[in-house]
Amino acid sequence: MPTKNLKPGYLVLVSLLFAACEAGTSNTKYLEEDKILNEKIVPLVEKVLSPEERSQLTPDKIIAELKAGNERFMRNNLTARNHSKQIREAVYGQFPKAIVLTCIDSRIPVEDVFDRGIGDIFVARVGGNVLSEDILGSMEYACKVAGAKLVLVLGHEHCETILSAIDGIDLGNITTMTSKIQPAIESITDFEGKKSSVNPEFVELVVKSNTDKTVNNIREKSPILKQMEDNGEIKIAGAYYDLNEGQVLFR
Repeated sequence: MPTKNLKPGYLVLVSLLFAACEAGTSNTKYLEEDKILNEKIVPLVEKVLSPEERSQLTPDKIIAELKAGNERFMRNNLTARNHSKQIREAVYGQFPKAIVLTCIDSRIPVEDVFDRGIGDIFVARVGGNVLSEDILGSMEYACKVAGAKLVLVLGHEHCETILSAIDGIDLGNITTMTSKIQPAIESITDFEGKKSSVNPEFVELVVKSNTDKTVNNIREKSPILKQMEDNGEIKIAGAYYDLNEGQVLFR
């Protein structure tokens, strides 16, 4: 188009029109690319766990499933799920296979860590994954009433509740909570390094000891769960979560 006799204002208008056309073409291209991408992302799981499927599982098979799910989590290969559909399917019932007791720590997305979906597991959270009557009652409900077959206590690296317990922080109800961790701290008797919250080796030992003690306390304080485990109906186990790798190490 000849531009020698055109006014500057007209040239600006023409330029804007060309820019708008190019933007429209670009947006159309992006929309087409998004459509293709969305068509490729097909959820692999649309339904929640059924009672028939759970009945075929043993505690050991559930642990194996959780280990496999954790492997996928570490590879950033989580299962695609249609959460909206799963939510609707779970409205009138749930049949989780396990209950996991872990810390309130925001760095542990439990369902993702094990690559689980809606309706797969119960999750109980409390600082330092310590035991209380309410938590114990929740576990008994999960297993004896709702049919879960695994109780898993999941401690984790760099647990700040453990650090607070080691430092002897005295503050409100926090003191009551951290007092339950003291037996784990006192059990570390043969450690030659510095017993301090700034020593990661000592902290790791306390975390693992605390996890083991919680597992033992479950058996001691819940005759219901102890009997179920003795009968082979459930398993009570502990595990340690490595924040750096995202790996769960069963104990």
